[in-house]
Amino acid sequence: MAPSQASYAPNLEKFLKFLKGQSLETSVEALISLLKRKQIKGSEGCATATAHILLQVVAKSRWSDVDQLLDNVQKVGARLAQAAPRELVIGNIIRRVLGLIRDEATEDRNGNEFGTDSVSDIQSISTDHGPALPRLGTVPMRPPAVSTASSFHISKSLFNLLSAADPADSTTTGSPTTPTFQGLTSSVHSLRSEVIDGIEEIMDEISQVADQIASFAEVQIHPGDYILVHRPSPTVERFLIRAAAKRLFTVLIASSTPPKGGSDAPYASLRKKLNSARVNTINVMSSGLVAYMPRVSKVIMGASAVLSNGAIISDGGSGLVARAAREFSKPVIVLCGVYKLCPEVTYDLEGAIELGDSSSYVSFADGPIVNGVEVENAVSEFVPPDLIDLYITNLGPHTRDHLDSIMADHYKPEDVDLTLQ
Repeated sequence: MAPSQASYAPNLEKFLKFLKGQSLETSVEALISLLKRKQIKGSEGCATATAHILLQVVAKSRWSDVDQLLDNVQKVGARLAQAAPRELVIGNIIRRVLGLIRDEATEDRNGNEFGTDSVSDIQSISTDHGPALPRLGTVPMRPPAVSTASSFHISKSLFNLLSAADPADSTTTGSPTTPTFQGLTSSVHSLRSEVIDGIEEIMDEISQVADQIASFAEVQIHPGDYILVHRPSPTVERFLIRAAAKRLFTVLIASSTPPKGGSDAPYASLRKKLNSARVNTINVMSSGLVAYMPRVSKVIMGASAVLSNGAIISDGGSGLVARAAREFSKPVIVLCGVYKLCPEVTYDLEGAIELGDSSSYVSFADGPIVNGVEVENAVSEFVPPDLIDLYITNLGPHTRDHLDSIMADHYKPEDVDLTLQ
């Protein structure tokens, strides 16, 4: 018999399949476990998984008003953020969903001024103006059996409003409580559906980010350019491949890890795709990229998160590349989706640097070095905003000053300082 753990997902795709038919708490605990073990990692994977879980919170958790729904989302979101504190996109998606709930609740409240909630208002108006009803004695009254039909037409015409049965007569049958209860149920159901649709739109946005950013490649990359990329992310790779369809240029791929004996050079798949489009590629070690920098036209890099001041969290070694580019006055372009824009003003710089396995640099077989030297391998790194010239999101190219307006469009002020840790 297969072990029970076989039902748990070791990656994002299997986790999304696992969600079907599972309870909310089981789904949340499964994602927390995967985040802690880094079986789901990276900006896109964490953002997609978070959006799916929050959709489950909206669909399956018990709530009867907006405050309860906001509280449910915040509690589950805090648990996810604590499981992977360095994945800032988790907090971004939580803020997006909280803002979505507030927007939809506001629209429902404004719409209900003339919707189901207005039934009680109309009944109170007819009660206040009760003495005026005898003037319509010539108007035939509807039989009580079809009184519900007259209430259906209440909001359609003033004639039906005045010709409806006296609310005092219907009190004995208990009918006034029925529209109020149905209106509340309908409002909750409507809000639930609208929020779920909004979360699905966020998930579609995440899945389409790379293609949308790649659509700006032909404008940024010109024929004959020398493009330097550092540890190209899937978004950067798609950006280069899109430009290679109509441009002839040269790509310098900088990597920090030298290829081991018998293994392929780093990013062999990207090199193969670019070479098939007649784009030349050159592998460069990060330690020697300064020698190539005078020939470089521009530097393109990805980011796992962009802070409110324009600083980015990127792969280890990105800071070295950005500083070398600034020293030689070469523009640095950052590719990132809007969902990676983080409204947080302050951030723990030491916490931003994640240390990983250093065995690729120093072999454990070399005893004297292992015992006498502490080797640290930075997986992620903080790059200050003054080293970055342009940000390209799925909405287009932006300068650092324009990031504030984009964040203001996607996050509510009350969610900016949301504490999730």
